[in-house]
Amino acid sequence: MDIAAQFLERSRHYLASEYPKKIQLCLDTLPADALWRRTDAGSNSIGNLLLHLEGNIRQWIVSSVGGAPDQRQRSTEFAATEGADAATLFAALRSTLDAADAVIAGLSVDDLASRRTIQGRDVSVFDAVYHVVEHFSLHTGQIILLTKQLAPGAVQFYEDAGGLAIPKY
Repeated sequence: MDIAAQFLERSRHYLASEYPKKIQLCLDTLPADALWRRTDAGSNSIGNLLLHLEGNIRQWIVSSVGGAPDQRQRSTEFAATEGADAATLFAALRSTLDAADAVIAGLSVDDLASRRTIQGRDVSVFDAVYHVVEHFSLHTGQIILLTKQLAPGAVQFYEDAGGLAIPKY
């Protein structure tokens, strides 16, 4: 397998499997009243982060790389102080991740070098995929941290087995 194919395969793994599993585990342990809770007016709730991830992935991959219409209203992702429940938000994110996975699965080496303008930035498709994976990772970490603060001790991803971190998911 060449390096471009490996990059695409790993990107698909993180977006379709690794990160969503961790988010789902967090949502399964999070108290329902904590989903839209913010630590202060300048912070985001887990609900905001779920809206933001769905919007980012749809804009960068499904629309800009895949060609679907872009109707994102980025500011509303952060302005919301209440909204859908965790199951509904996660279902929307999962649907967008599935659409993004289909787009990424169809990319070729030549596609990775092609250019797009996303949020006013001139980027390659490689840059777009890389951005979405690292962006998703960043916000997954925030969701994990918030969950650990809002539901102490409720989520654990790894079993420590003789110095090895064995995934529990």
